[in-house]
Amino acid sequence: MKQKSTKRIAVALATAAFAATSWMIAPAFQASAASGTATGYASVNGGTTGGAGGQRVRATTGTAIHQALCNRASSSTPIIIEVEGTINHGNTSKVSGDSCNTADDVIELKQISNVTIVGVGSGALFDQIGIHIREARNIIIQNVTIRNVKKSGSPTSNGGDAIGMEKDVRNVWVDHVTLEASGGESEGYDGLFDMKNNTQYVTLSYSILRNSGRGGLIGSSESDLSNGYITFHHNLYENIDSRTPLLRGGIAHIFNNHYVSLNESGINSRAGARAKVENNYFKNSKNVLGTFYTDERGYWQVAGNIFDNVTWSSPGSKTYPAGPNPQSNTSVSVPYSYRLDDAACVPDIVRETAGADKGLRVSDGNCSSQPPPTTPTPTVTPTVTPTVTPPPGGDNLSIGAGADGSSKASGTSYGNVVDGNMSTYWSPNGSTGDISVKWGSPQTVGRVVIREASGATGVIGSWQLRDHDSGTVLASGNGAGSITFTPTSLRKITFRITSASGTPQVAEFETYAS
Repeated sequence: MKQKSTKRIAVALATAAFAATSWMIAPAFQASAASGTATGYASVNGGTTGGAGGQRVRATTGTAIHQALCNRASSSTPIIIEVEGTINHGNTSKVSGDSCNTADDVIELKQISNVTIVGVGSGALFDQIGIHIREARNIIIQNVTIRNVKKSGSPTSNGGDAIGMEKDVRNVWVDHVTLEASGGESEGYDGLFDMKNNTQYVTLSYSILRNSGRGGLIGSSESDLSNGYITFHHNLYENIDSRTPLLRGGIAHIFNNHYVSLNESGINSRAGARAKVENNYFKNSKNVLGTFYTDERGYWQVAGNIFDNVTWSSPGSKTYPAGPNPQSNTSVSVPYSYRLDDAACVPDIVRETAGADKGLRVSDGNCSSQPPPTTPTPTVTPTVTPTVTPPPGGDNLSIGAGADGSSKASGTSYGNVVDGNMSTYWSPNGSTGDISVKWGSPQTVGRVVIREASGATGVIGSWQLRDHDSGTVLASGNGAGSITFTPTSLRKITFRITSASGTPQVAEFETYAS
C-alpha cells in the first residue's frame, strides 16, 4: 500500500480513537434477535432466510459458536446463534462433529447451510478474528462488529479478511455490521468484504466499512469470473484506499451508499463486469468509478449519483476513470423490487441506519429511518424460477434441428440434446459452457425445457438463455427446468451455464413456440 494512503488511515484512526473506546464502555441498543428481510440479490435464487425457524443458541465465545454448529442434527439444520461479548483468538477453538467443519482462530462457516449469526444484548465484537464462509449457502450475519483482522503479523485470521467468502457460496445476507481495519497491506490487513471462487447472490446492506486499504473484491483474479449477482445498499465506505468494491466479471447493483475519503479509487469495474450504480453520494474522494490498474475493461450504468468534491485522473494506460462526467456504457436489469432514497439525503439516512448497534433501523424509501419489519418472511422475486414440468403443448422444435456449443466432454455429443433420448447427454469440458440449438430458417421460440440426465439432477446452477445471433439475453436464472420468455424469432438459441456444483449433463434441450 502506498505510504500516503497509510498516513491517511492513521490520521483517521487517531481522530476516531475516542469513539472506539466509547463503544466498549457504553454500546448502544442492539436487537434481541435477527430482524428484517434481505433486499437485493440475496432475495432471489430461493431467498436468504438463514436459520429462521431453528433453535436459538446464545454464544459468548468463538468456541461456543462452533459448538452450536456442531451440535445440530445435520449440517443443514436451521439455527440462530445469538452472540454477545468479545470473540477473539483466546476463546475460539476448533470443534469437531458430523454437522460442522470448523478451525482454530477463525469463525468457520464451511460446508453448512441455514445459519444466522446475530449480535444481541450489550454487543458482539469479533476482535482480530474473521468470519470465513466456504461451500455454504443461506447464511445471515447481522448486527456485529469485526475489526483488525490480519493476514500478516500477529495474530492472523481468515487471510486478513473481516468477512471472506469463497468456493461455491450462495445466498448470503450481511446486514448492519461494522467492518474496520487499522491500515493497509503494509500493516498486515487485506479486504473487509471479499467474495471469490463462485460466490453468488449476496447482499451487503446498512453496514460500515472503514479505515482500510481495501474495501473488498468480487473475484480474486481476472480469470476468476464465476462470481456475481451482488447488491450493496445503504452502506458507508469511509477512509478506504480502493476496492469499494473491485468487481471482476459478474453483475453488481450499487445504490444509496455514502462514500467518503476514497483515497485512490472506488468502484473498480473490470474484466467485463457490469455495475448498476445509482443514487449514491460520493464526497472528498478520487476516481470513484471506472476501470483501474488493468486494461481489462468493465462497464457501468449510472443514474442519480452526487459527486461532491471528487477528483479524476486523466485516462491513460490501465487507468480509465468514468468521470469527470460519468456516462452509462451498459444497461443492467435487476430481478427484484427496491426503493431508492434521493441521493441528497443518503449521508443522513446512512448515518442513522448503517453499522452495528443502530437498532437495525432501515430506510423507509423516503429519506427517513424506521425500525425493521417484525415479520422475518422474505419476499423472493427471482428473475426466473424454473421448475420441471410436463412438456408444453405443441411440437418440440429441437427434434431434427442442429446443435453445437462451446465445448464437450469426452464421450458426449452436442447432438444428444436434440435426439429425444434421455439416456444420452452433452457435458461441457468443465463446469460451465454453452449448448445451442439451431435451424436453417428462423423459428419462433417462447419456451425452453432443459432436462438433466438421470443422476445429475440439480447440478446446473446459474444460467443465461440467449438469442445467439443478436446476443440478447432472453432469460436468466438458476437450475434446470422449464423457462418461459417473450416469443422470439431466431435461428439459434444458446443455453449458457455460468455456474454448477459439478459437471452438468444436459440430456435434452427442448424448444417450443409457446
